[in-house]
Amino acid sequence: MEHWVYTTSILGHGVSFNMDTLITMWLSMLLLIVLALLTTRKLSMVPGKLQLIGENIVRYFNNIAKSGMGNDEAQKHIAIILTLFMFILTANLVGQLPWKLIHLQTGELASPNNDINMTAAMAIVVSIYYIFYGVKRNGFKFFFKGFSIDGIIITLVDALELFVRPFSLALRLFANIFAGEVLVATILSLAAVAFPLPFMLFELFVALVQALVFTLLSTTYISMAIKEEG
Repeated sequence: MEHWVYTTSILGHGVSFNMDTLITMWLSMLLLIVLALLTTRKLSMVPGKLQLIGENIVRYFNNIAKSGMGNDEAQKHIAIILTLFMFILTANLVGQLPWKLIHLQTGELASPNNDINMTAAMAIVVSIYYIFYGVKRNGFKFFFKGFSIDGIIITLVDALELFVRPFSLALRLFANIFAGEVLVATILSLAAVAFPLPFMLFELFVALVQALVFTLLSTTYISMAIKEEG
């Protein structure tokens, strides 16, 4: 899918931005901020519907984090875990809005996760995060867990895997969102409005699943990184 590319010069170097996904990225963040304000505006012991949904989401991921890393560590990392899930889910759902009604000179507005730069950026953040805490907990031996002379090749592969894992998540998320949007766009161009509805509903399910997969695997990587070596 073609992007609306804006090129400018920064410090004498040409820099390009995919403006279509940048706009929807900021829109996703704005929606999350508004949702957070609405959810936490009037907290009470007897929660309303919005507060109840928010509490259940926090409880769900908090329980998953505690099962993998214990309560104390879970409280340290629950913020980034929840942020990943809520942003990815919101960004995926934003991609389901009828952006085709807005005509651009080039490209079209779509989910931020339809841009490999977006998913790669999240992968880099996850990589830096769990490597930092892995080194903080275990020192630089974190890169060579289970090191042995006999298994030096396996050890090097394990060290390389630290950097490869999140990027596999980035490619999976990008590919699924991109393929889904292309499928819906193709069906819309070939059939009446009602026919693509099942595919669009399926994409809503995929949006949730992909947000869960990225977040849960990131949680697993953080849990593995902070595990103390015996």
